[in-house]
Amino acid sequence: MSRVVLAGAGEELILRVKLATDGDVHVLPPGRLPSDPARLFEQLVDDELPDVLLVGPHVPAQEVLGLASRLDVQSPGITVVLMADPSPDMWQAAMRAGIRDLLPPEAGVEEISAAVERAGRAAAGRRRVLRPASETDRYAGRVITIASPKGGVGKTTVSTNLAIGLTAAAPQSTVLVDLDVQFGDVASALGLVPEYTLPDAVHGPASEDTMVLKTFLTQHPSGLYAVCGAESPAAGDTVSGDDVTRLLASLAREFRYVVVDTAPGLSDQTLAALDRASDVVMLTSMDVPGVRGLRKELDVLRELAMIPAGRHVVMNFADPKGGLTVRDVETTIGTGVDVVLPRSKTVPASTNQGVPILASGGRRDPMVRELRRLVSRFAATPLMKSGRYRAKHRASA
Repeated sequence: MSRVVLAGAGEELILRVKLATDGDVHVLPPGRLPSDPARLFEQLVDDELPDVLLVGPHVPAQEVLGLASRLDVQSPGITVVLMADPSPDMWQAAMRAGIRDLLPPEAGVEEISAAVERAGRAAAGRRRVLRPASETDRYAGRVITIASPKGGVGKTTVSTNLAIGLTAAAPQSTVLVDLDVQFGDVASALGLVPEYTLPDAVHGPASEDTMVLKTFLTQHPSGLYAVCGAESPAAGDTVSGDDVTRLLASLAREFRYVVVDTAPGLSDQTLAALDRASDVVMLTSMDVPGVRGLRKELDVLRELAMIPAGRHVVMNFADPKGGLTVRDVETTIGTGVDVVLPRSKTVPASTNQGVPILASGGRRDPMVRELRRLVSRFAATPLMKSGRYRAKHRASA
């Protein structure tokens, strides 16, 4: 019997599903479904992931579609079945989101039982073709692209600290890719002296064999792996968008987290990274040019349908004395800000020393607290309590 989790159902539907599954179903409490699968499955009583996620009609369709899209990338061994009006438009949206079956809300016990059985077989089949089976858990192959329209907003600082934080949460399971093909400085930010760089990883034998590719990675003392930037702009220019697509696909098969540090703007390489991403961290500085630039980039990516279900807006260099509030930024970009990183005196020293502040900073440092908050959006790490800075800044919004 497949392990089934039911969400968004009333008492009458819960009874039907229990009859259809012989009572072998875990019912999630009512309320909004989290967009992050990790948060969803934290509600389970044990660590075992389900084979089938059955979502009832009490959950808005857009919530289900967004969650299903992320599950299809992060946990392909889980099959989603949605109970909603099976109209042609809904079927099309469901298929695009990776939902495997659609049932009318009034479906009977036999119909539900048959759908759960089909979904369970589909989940088992997908797990058999994935390698290895243990990597079908919640974070397998998560590609996190950090992007911004402008330079100087701290993309490399955010990328390196996010990668260090994820490495601490999942040792030996994170790789950081420097996709600023001309002027990348991930190696410097991590204090690394790479033997091989990005062009080596996308050309020659490393591009054809994943085991060879892993020997071309540079390892940080923390256990983080890195594909460091090219030694010169001319060498970096040999890396195409297609090269990036192949590289990220290969790394996603071998690592739980693939963090991608991009160049400013929307180059071919950045677009390839965004196209491959399961999550995108949109970064802006807390100033008018940075915020307006982010609004334009978000508009372009929406038109291209290149914003994945996992979208995280991060504001860097936040300063309550700068004349802008979080609310001002949210109004301008048309969406919420998820993480606010304060301006910090510790960052320049950290950059110059090649030691990310998550590897050296004190727990009471506001910047460290907020970076940990960002990490916790992707990994099940304990959240730091909101500090005085954040509370004060939100109050001024």
